[in-house]
Amino acid sequence: MMKKIIYIWTILVASSILVSCQKELSDINKNPNAAESPQPDYLLTSVIKSAADNYWGSTANYSASQLFIQQWARIQYTDVDRYVFSNASFSSFWATVYANNITDLNTIIDLGEAQGNPNYAGVAHILRAWDFQLLTDAFGDVPYSQAGNIDQYPNPVYDKQQDVYHGILEELDLALTTLTEGSAPISGDAIYKGSIGNWKKFANSLKLRIALRISDREPELSKQIVAQVLASPAGLISNNAENAKVTYEASPNWNPVAAIFSTRQDSRISKTVVDRLYDLNDPRLPVYAELPKDTTKYVGVPNGLTTGDAANLGLSKTSRPGGYFTAAEAPAVILTYAEVLFLRAEAAARGLSNEDAGDFYNKAIAASFNQYGIASQTVINDYLAQSSVKYNPANYKRSIGDQKWIALFGQGLEAFAEWRRLDYPQLQPAAAGVLNGKIPVRFIYPGTEQTLNSKSYQDAVNVQGTDNLLTHLWFDRY
Repeated sequence: MMKKIIYIWTILVASSILVSCQKELSDINKNPNAAESPQPDYLLTSVIKSAADNYWGSTANYSASQLFIQQWARIQYTDVDRYVFSNASFSSFWATVYANNITDLNTIIDLGEAQGNPNYAGVAHILRAWDFQLLTDAFGDVPYSQAGNIDQYPNPVYDKQQDVYHGILEELDLALTTLTEGSAPISGDAIYKGSIGNWKKFANSLKLRIALRISDREPELSKQIVAQVLASPAGLISNNAENAKVTYEASPNWNPVAAIFSTRQDSRISKTVVDRLYDLNDPRLPVYAELPKDTTKYVGVPNGLTTGDAANLGLSKTSRPGGYFTAAEAPAVILTYAEVLFLRAEAAARGLSNEDAGDFYNKAIAASFNQYGIASQTVINDYLAQSSVKYNPANYKRSIGDQKWIALFGQGLEAFAEWRRLDYPQLQPAAAGVLNGKIPVRFIYPGTEQTLNSKSYQDAVNVQGTDNLLTHLWFDRY
């Protein structure tokens, strides 16, 4: 299925890459060699890979959010690990979502409706919801209601983060009512291979994620959403086989982490993770890290060292991320059974449901172990029996935050959002950081927005606060 990607670029036409183009230019600049009627299956494969690459790749993940929450660290070119960023640092992440993904997903929705196949539209709405969730989690206020319609809105307004989350929830509800099992099959689905039932579970699981994301701000709405998803006949992701993920192939359709490690050695696993997993005797350590060539123990790199101090540690004496994450066919994990269980545990702890928080917490850890092939119930029980692991109802944010951070290893953007929301684990800022002893809590808007969409950009800054790494977003209340 993923091999279709190499043909995608010859058939895309409706999806303009240049968000700054005016209608006249988009009408004139048509590729005479491109098909006038792109097929939704080819577009779907393309946009799924683009979204997965964007989520799992460099700009937003292992060169930013994974450094902030200390899953990975830099051993070369350490500026980003010291929080040295500019207004160009996150441009490719932003542009990929808006110019590629949202534009193509809007086209898939139109094509699905025109061709009488609403399931394409339903899947596209779910992927739109996920893309916008990534954007607003990272930047805060972002264009949503006017995004992806260049002809009508060449300079889209920025919606408040609260409104973006509300829009995402509405879009997921629309998807759930649009998707129909047993009819109108879809192709090009690199996540669930056309299983509409699994797409519905993914949609409900995303709703649950958003319910907890807004829970410090809108607890009553959160409670309503939790009740909806728990009562939904479509269900939630209920085992690791239903995890939302993209499994890559050999080059050129390989995992972006594998691609970077094929030519560079900038990154290592963070000392914070290694030390924590050693303290817990956590069996995921050999999955998350490789043994260095010159030692018999896993060795992490402290975050935020100067280039000289980091280089002194030695490439052969420090641990790369494990092969699960660096192999060519390693999956880009989007949302897992373990995360769903952690969300249910937290919902119960907050009084948003009548479920047993401790029980779901234990099940979440077991699901994370199983995800990585650790199936021994004895091993799991011994791990759960540790005093430092046992669920603490008096401080559920610490219990869930610490363990969710471990379980979300590799998913930098999601781990970054949950760390800001739960305030655990308690991390020390970069050793040679440039933010006066603080850790970033958002991304900086791309500089192109200041020139191409200046009024909307300035309006957003006036409402949200200074456009820097330390401005707290609406969901990050405490």
